[in-house]
Amino acid sequence: MDISPKNVSASEDGLSVEVVWPDEHQSKYDLKFLANNSYWPPLNPEFGAKVHSGNGKLDKVPWNVKSLNENLPQVEYSKVMDTSSEDGIAEWCLKIWKYGFCFVNNTPVDPEATKNLIERIAFIRPTHYGGFWDFTSDLSTHDNAYSDVAIPLHIDNTYFTDPAGLQLFHLLKHDGEGGITTLCDSLHAANILKQENPEYYEILSKIPIPAHSAGEENVFIQPSHAKPIINHDNQGNVIQVRWNTSDRSVMNGLSFKNPETEVPLFYAAIKKWNDIIESKDNEFFYQLKPGQCLIFDNWRVFHSRRTSFTGERRMCGAYINHDDYVSRVKLLNLHRDDLLETL
Repeated sequence: MDISPKNVSASEDGLSVEVVWPDEHQSKYDLKFLANNSYWPPLNPEFGAKVHSGNGKLDKVPWNVKSLNENLPQVEYSKVMDTSSEDGIAEWCLKIWKYGFCFVNNTPVDPEATKNLIERIAFIRPTHYGGFWDFTSDLSTHDNAYSDVAIPLHIDNTYFTDPAGLQLFHLLKHDGEGGITTLCDSLHAANILKQENPEYYEILSKIPIPAHSAGEENVFIQPSHAKPIINHDNQGNVIQVRWNTSDRSVMNGLSFKNPETEVPLFYAAIKKWNDIIESKDNEFFYQLKPGQCLIFDNWRVFHSRRTSFTGERRMCGAYINHDDYVSRVKLLNLHRDDLLETL
């Protein structure tokens, strides 16, 4: 485009630049805005990242079993539900953001109270499983979550283009034994893999993994395009992990550009990856109980039902969209005016 300003001048107070264009249209630009968003040359390249991290307040904390046992993220239900202050909900959201999960203690053992709790963050995301769930192991849905069998570490919704951001569980009743839950931090696992075997890390960040949900007669869901196990933002930070062996589709010619070398490397990489996440140092075991909710970041934290169980086991819970959750975290813990300056 061959367009040049007709005139450029500084304002009298020296805080802005005034531009007159060839058609006499006038624009005024704040100097602080120009400095923060300059790209040739970049004058303040860290500006946006600093604002969105709250100068470190929103930095995520990778964890293993040892560090978690020393600092288990948890909050009180009454504090989160206190509508006279947003301190409780801000603390809850911040702990979920930093650690990828949080327990909510002394929750009434009641589906309605649990539903009200999760809606303190955002509206519930409906899927083909419904909105708010209240279920037992009756196989009412063709999914192993509705059974009594063990389920390995996984991320939900890998068959969606946009997987749910948060998932909440509340064990309402269990009169038998077993059903132990485990958690694992994908950020910590990814750091280990990258340090110990960069080649494996690269291939798990590159090879697209097809996924599907087709257990019900009226459901056939696939993402708009296959994505790799480890996904990054524009700065190279791990932003999302997709790992669910129960939802993975056939790996075919669309997945591999050079199958002769990539196929054996890929399977060696996922073997190493699985060894890391199921390591006793990284897999956190916990027995859920009535009155204590578990909420976790479904883009980050793996969860499992490590053991099968006996007896009646009633669970309730729901999903929340990732974008709505991130919006809530930032607006509760950062200053809106500062965030608007990055737009």
